[in-house]
Amino acid sequence: MSGTNQLQIPAVAEGDSESFELLRVWIAHQGQHVSLRTDVWDDPAAWGIMLSDLARHVANSYQQEKGFDQNKTLQRIKATFDLELTSPTDDVVKS
Repeated sequence: MSGTNQLQIPAVAEGDSESFELLRVWIAHQGQHVSLRTDVWDDPAAWGIMLSDLARHVANSYQQEKGFDQNKTLQRIKATFDLELTSPTDDVVKS
């Protein structure tokens, strides 16, 4: 695998000696593969906050890159998130 397939580390993270990577998601062999740290928070509810923040980052990026409405993008993400939790399109593979 080439380093060009990896996203750039944010400058603010590189400038903080106490920063760390929390989550990495890859598409490989036509599937999603995840590496994550669950030792960061004792309460799994903190992941709900992180995922919510992440959804806002995604909506913001779609607005900046494609001109999409942020609120409509968030609504679409949430609707699909809720549906996927209820009726998954794929199984989570333990590694």
